[in-house]
Amino acid sequence: MDFLLSEEQSQIQRLARDFAEREVAPKSAYHDQTGEFPRDICEKAWQAGLMNTHIPEEFGGAGLGVLEGCLVAEEIGAACTGIGTAMEANNLAEAPIIVAGSKNQKERFLTPMTESLKFAAYCVTEPQAGSDVSNIKTTARKVGDDYVLNGQKMWITNAGVADWFYVLAATDSNLGNKGMSAFIVDSKADGISLGKKEKNMGQCASDTRAITFEDVRVSAADMLGKEGDGFKISMSAFDHTRPLVAAAAVGLARAAMQHAIEYASQRYTFGQPIANHQAISFMLADMDKNIEAARLLSWKAAWLIDKGLRNTREAAIAKAFAADTAMQVAVDAVQIFGGYGYSKEYPVEKLMRDAKIFQIYEGTSQIQRLIISRQLNSAPAKARV
Repeated sequence: MDFLLSEEQSQIQRLARDFAEREVAPKSAYHDQTGEFPRDICEKAWQAGLMNTHIPEEFGGAGLGVLEGCLVAEEIGAACTGIGTAMEANNLAEAPIIVAGSKNQKERFLTPMTESLKFAAYCVTEPQAGSDVSNIKTTARKVGDDYVLNGQKMWITNAGVADWFYVLAATDSNLGNKGMSAFIVDSKADGISLGKKEKNMGQCASDTRAITFEDVRVSAADMLGKEGDGFKISMSAFDHTRPLVAAAAVGLARAAMQHAIEYASQRYTFGQPIANHQAISFMLADMDKNIEAARLLSWKAAWLIDKGLRNTREAAIAKAFAADTAMQVAVDAVQIFGGYGYSKEYPVEKLMRDAKIFQIYEGTSQIQRLIISRQLNSAPAKARV
């Protein structure tokens, strides 16, 4: 067992940290206030090799593992998770193709992502189907050699900038999860309309919209796997991406803790820095121990999938723990800042707003607990080590 990063991993970490400090952090407040999509930052990140890191070398990518992706996600997340989400959304959309795409599909959809800056979006959530994916209403009806899509997706990250969508739709509504199929859909296809950019509480740099599909024709060649494979493919993608989300949450928590430490060292009450008071020092200690635990959980979940081992339980544990940690650390940082923490003139209020979505997207913290509990109930006790 070895917790040391390899030289290559250390270089990736340093590259991501330098980029985050130089390009992301200085523009974080601007994008939070304006909601402008950070295309210029993404362009620089793409040129630096910090986007689409998991695309295999065979298809023009760097072929990095999920663990390397976690190193990048934490560093960018420490600077701005809104900008980080705009960068990382491609990984979620690409994961189903990496997991289940044919060689031809990988060449057509993944290789172009390595040739110029492009975006993609993962389209599963619907107005009445968030946690309950089995309740999706979007349908795909076979017509000749094509499928015709009808329905609406909601809260889709990168919807307004995506070149293509990964779409989950029901090809047989009577079969529940087993009647769902997965498609890659050109965002410029006839019949697609986008909603307005959502005005969210936090992560305002991220472009989140509704997408409506009205008689959108998709070639059967753009179906991933076969009919009925869609739900399985959609869920397997999360095993690759939830460790990254956990790592981004760790980055946010790390930034909140650092702000809290600096403020607590400079703010005096009763003749000494508030960091010397046990009430504050214990809050800082809890931040540190939980951040360390969250990081190790995300690394373990990433390591498992990189080794070809199942990590569904570990990815859920990492995502839930890191999300809850980010929220608690951000709240405690605001508390340590006191009245200043509630002011937009200070950095921790943004971190608190940004943190909340980690407990919601890519599966709520409650859904992660459901996944964990099902694993406990289905696996032999000896396997849960």
